[in-house]
Amino acid sequence: MTTLLQRDPEDWRKISGLDTAEEIAQQPALWRELRASLQSRAADVAAFLGGCLHNPQQRVLLTGAGSSCYVGEIVADEINAAWPAQVRAIATTSLLTHPELYLEPGAPTLLVSFARSGSSPESLAAVELVRALVPEARFLNITCNPQGQLARQGDTDARTFNMLMPAASCDRGFAMTSSFTCMLLAALCMLGKGDWESRLAALAHAGEAALRDWAAPVAALAAQPVQRVVYLGSGPLEALARESALKILELTGGRVLAMANTALGFRHGPKSALNKQSLVVLFRSGKALAHRYEEDLLQELRRDGVAGSIVSVGFGADIGLAAPALPAQLPDAWLAPLWLLMAQQYALHQSAALGLTPDNPFADGTVNRVVQGVTIYRHDQF
Repeated sequence: MTTLLQRDPEDWRKISGLDTAEEIAQQPALWRELRASLQSRAADVAAFLGGCLHNPQQRVLLTGAGSSCYVGEIVADEINAAWPAQVRAIATTSLLTHPELYLEPGAPTLLVSFARSGSSPESLAAVELVRALVPEARFLNITCNPQGQLARQGDTDARTFNMLMPAASCDRGFAMTSSFTCMLLAALCMLGKGDWESRLAALAHAGEAALRDWAAPVAALAAQPVQRVVYLGSGPLEALARESALKILELTGGRVLAMANTALGFRHGPKSALNKQSLVVLFRSGKALAHRYEEDLLQELRRDGVAGSIVSVGFGADIGLAAPALPAQLPDAWLAPLWLLMAQQYALHQSAALGLTPDNPFADGTVNRVVQGVTIYRHDQF
């Protein structure tokens, strides 16, 4: 019998979870498709970027809301460390309320928008805001929807470059899964340094192994009742922890509370949230220094016995891969899509265990796939 993430596909269909299950499982194939697409457009990307990343005065703002914001936060430091340009992640939800803190009208600026639908009000308003306040700004849209307003507007603007993700990455389900990892990897390939083609191919191979080997242990972990989930990650993996916590909140309709922190930061107060109904998941860094700090925390948590369960994800971890499965010294930002495969599956199984409909946990419409109900105010009226 063919199974999909430990269930018969028809069972997923019956509980309205088939779209999300398929979109989690398809990611390695989409990473290969993304690689081919980036190869075909490499010259266009290089022409658009020119030498901007070599300019110390160049400002590169990575923006989005919710999960799309976390994409930028995961990759920002990796890209910033690679170039003289100033690279930072700023949520559209912060850019719209405090533009004076983030925008310099005379500075060369590239606004990189991450968007699954390309139609959320904040994404569109952020572009218009930057156009108004930074006259010479340019725009890179990394989006999954060619019919979204962001992509359609970019098609007619010489200062905008649209990089479309593989068609199947425009998730049908409520939660961002394929869209998240494709946009993250696209940013690393387009704006980072290194042999991205080899890295992307290796990640796709490792992703297939992870989906195969982790399906049973993750499903078993999700079968254990839990009230609180804590995700921890160091450096770029802190933002991965935030995305993972959001997946639990979304797919369980808020019935399972989740939080995120760093391995070192967790002791500074947030550790008080633990009880016997808590699960702690720590994403292991590929960096030896961070790994040592993480190991100390894991030993402490297991010694304390406060949490109900403690699980590590990564190389040599409880849920892990053998190091030879990937190129040596792969940066943590590149590892994030792999470790996220665990968190996505866990959230999906938790949703099913609670009797919810994973493809749309909010049938009452209180939370929507594309944010609604946002009033955009003109920056120059206040």
